[in-house]
Amino acid sequence: MMETKNEYHVTDYAGKLAKGFLRNPLTPVLGVFLLIMGYLALNIMPREEDPQIAISGGAVIVAMPGASPREIENIIVNPLERKLREVKGIEHIYGMAMDNVGIVNVMYYIGENREDSNLKLYDKVMQNMDKMPKGVMQPLIKPFDIDIDIPIITIAFYPKKGSKVDDIKLFDIVRKMQQKLNAVDNVAKTTLKGARKAQYNIEVDMGKLSAYHLSMGQIMKAVQSVAVDVPDVKGRTKENKLVIFGVKNAIESVEDVGSVIVAQYMGSPIYLRDVASVTEGVDIQNFQTAEIRFKKDENRSTLGDEKSQITLTVAKLAGTNAVFVADDVVKVLKAHEKEFAKEGVGYLITRNYGVRADEAVNELMHHLMITIVIIALMLVFALGWKESLIVTFTVPAILAITLFIAYLSGQTINRITLFAFLLSLGLLVDAAIIVIENIHRHLHSHDAENKEMGELLVEATDEIGAPTNVATLAIILTMVPMAFVGGMMGSFMKPIPYNVPVALVASLFIAYIFTPYLSLKLLKKPKHRHHQKGGK
Repeated sequence: MMETKNEYHVTDYAGKLAKGFLRNPLTPVLGVFLLIMGYLALNIMPREEDPQIAISGGAVIVAMPGASPREIENIIVNPLERKLREVKGIEHIYGMAMDNVGIVNVMYYIGENREDSNLKLYDKVMQNMDKMPKGVMQPLIKPFDIDIDIPIITIAFYPKKGSKVDDIKLFDIVRKMQQKLNAVDNVAKTTLKGARKAQYNIEVDMGKLSAYHLSMGQIMKAVQSVAVDVPDVKGRTKENKLVIFGVKNAIESVEDVGSVIVAQYMGSPIYLRDVASVTEGVDIQNFQTAEIRFKKDENRSTLGDEKSQITLTVAKLAGTNAVFVADDVVKVLKAHEKEFAKEGVGYLITRNYGVRADEAVNELMHHLMITIVIIALMLVFALGWKESLIVTFTVPAILAITLFIAYLSGQTINRITLFAFLLSLGLLVDAAIIVIENIHRHLHSHDAENKEMGELLVEATDEIGAPTNVATLAIILTMVPMAFVGGMMGSFMKPIPYNVPVALVASLFIAYIFTPYLSLKLLKKPKHRHHQKGGK
């Protein structure tokens, strides 16, 4: 059997890639490198249940004491709306006029950079401060910060059965824990819901107030005059000795509050206790309380004891891994379980976004693996187990490249990102199947014995290069328009036009590089017996 010495003339990039990597010793190194990079990207990339959507906006709050809603609308809200319309990127402006205050809410187009939007809003308000009417207080600008306003984990703290912990003690314990959790890496914001703080409550008797000819304003001014912390005065003597004067606080007990002088009547002082009752307790004006209920029997729906609780919420920084941040928070909580038990405080994690995000990603990865196995089994019956093995290898290699590029571009792994992979999975194997099918056809052709194996593989790959490139480009062009969809839907679906084209381009390179290389290692030219008989 003689093999022809005439080399095939390569005409397409497919053939050039196949020829360049066919016998290159670095080809297997490249394959292993790609798989490792994909594995690292899968474990390092931030995991979220939903993709991050850039939503920016803010509120401008302008107070004008004594002004009616009509005045607020005419001299504050309407002029402010006109000025804010000059800012580029604003989609909606909503103005509200109330007694003493006007509020203008601004919403930018979805996708606008939040930091730039906040800066433009602040600059426009500050540039027009000289046009504010007389009597207007300093405007308050509150930008929306949706990245850190949504908590990833919420913990409910409550006093255990038989515990002597009251609302004030519980608040002190939870506030200390809040400080510790706020120091965890990538934790952005912590808040307390349902907390009850300690305070002196003053209930004024309106009848006594009228009898002494006093007003509520006099009571408020008298209390405010002493409701401050008196600091220590520090100084040095001539001998450079440090002297600290401890000044006693004006308010230390209920009696001190009741002894506040609110007015003079016929030469005698009128104390606060004469017109009001003072008690030591919690902030009764705070109506944001919460309770926790336990089931008496887990198999029944009957409810047991009700206990007051404080919910501690934890939010993460934008672009960080929700799974890692939630795990770090849980570790800190577990490290203080003995301290909680000693104080008689229990806690329940009522929401863990990190666990949900991890489960969503793992579930989709599980279905991704099932899809790869199904493709491999179908190819076994269509081409053979060796050809199926070659095509199956290309899928994780393509996904590895796509994941690594997504990681470099700052994306996160979420439901939409993995949906893009699942959507493109059927398309990813097209190039590899076309190449392996053409190689299979060339190996079983009548003149296969007259060609060297490497030349045959390069020729088979080069033949289908041009039509495969055009077909892949056509599919990519169908995905690209999705990148220009605006609004909430465009931002939500953006991972699809970002990742599918990358995966399709990667599928071409993987098919042209590794399919011929693996075919050279695994496939052999079949023997054609009828040729041998005809040659006798």
